[in-house]
Amino acid sequence: MNAFSFAAVCLSALVLAGCGGNDDAPAQPQVIAHRGASGYLPEHTLGGYELAIRMGTDFIEPDLQITKDGALVAIHDDTLNRTTNVATLFAQRNGAYKVADFTLAEIKTLTVVPTGTGKTTYPSFTPSAANPFGVPTFQEVVDFAKKQSSVVGREVGIYPEAKQADPVMEDGILKTLNASGYNAGSKLFIQSFSDATLRSLRTKQIAQNNKMPLVLLGVATTAADGSARMGVTGATGVSVLTLKEVAAFTEGVGVLINNSTYPLTKTFIDQAHAAGLKVHGWTFAQADATLAAAEFRKYLDMGMDGMFANYPDLAVTTRNAYVQGK
Repeated sequence: MNAFSFAAVCLSALVLAGCGGNDDAPAQPQVIAHRGASGYLPEHTLGGYELAIRMGTDFIEPDLQITKDGALVAIHDDTLNRTTNVATLFAQRNGAYKVADFTLAEIKTLTVVPTGTGKTTYPSFTPSAANPFGVPTFQEVVDFAKKQSSVVGREVGIYPEAKQADPVMEDGILKTLNASGYNAGSKLFIQSFSDATLRSLRTKQIAQNNKMPLVLLGVATTAADGSARMGVTGATGVSVLTLKEVAAFTEGVGVLINNSTYPLTKTFIDQAHAAGLKVHGWTFAQADATLAAAEFRKYLDMGMDGMFANYPDLAVTTRNAYVQGK
């Protein structure tokens, strides 16, 4: 993408920006930058999040892990070695490089490295953060989203994932969000693959009188009678919940796309909507612009409400064309 098309995407995004977590917002499909602009820059970094924001994404997505001293940091894996230079600075601890075995101060010395199609630079883009490719804390991501909202003139949503089914994780997420002014009307979703985690979060939110939107991650399934079900993946396999059960403690579902074992269909999306649930799909990872557009369009035509995308510019372009063509 050249500088002109980059600016055009940003301008179009400003015109079409919607508010994800607010039920009063326009019913527009939302683009969620999967781990930031992870197809272009190192994942879960301020630089990657900022590029995604400049590309017009509606949400940035910080996956969260817990350090040895209890801090929440944005990183997908429970280990450091796939996405950082930890092996060049530290020896293994307990036979691995677990996030939980390193302090925040130690993790702050690391550099996040590109994976997949990612690189360390992107044409015509200079990150504004002082340390754009370090491992950020959750609070730093929240603060960055708020700052960038002022810069780009629209609210940048956040979509944190509790990667650990742990009360410490739950409490840390809620404490950070509550202190930062988030509420039920904010552009926000909290996600997890653990229904127990989300049930616990909802109980705590009710006690705090602050019901922020929750999303259960999993797969689409169908019962023998044709009714849609949510498949919750866990260590013992896939357990099944009715959509009515899911809607009792969440506002949405995040569902695997392009899987023949658990196909996501229009019927599933229609039934989820009837149950009062938003449907977001993961992960749109097609790098070719033409193929990506066809994939996005396929699920938009089914009524999908949001798309986790590694290449957020491609998602924004397709979404904008889809909305303008309605």
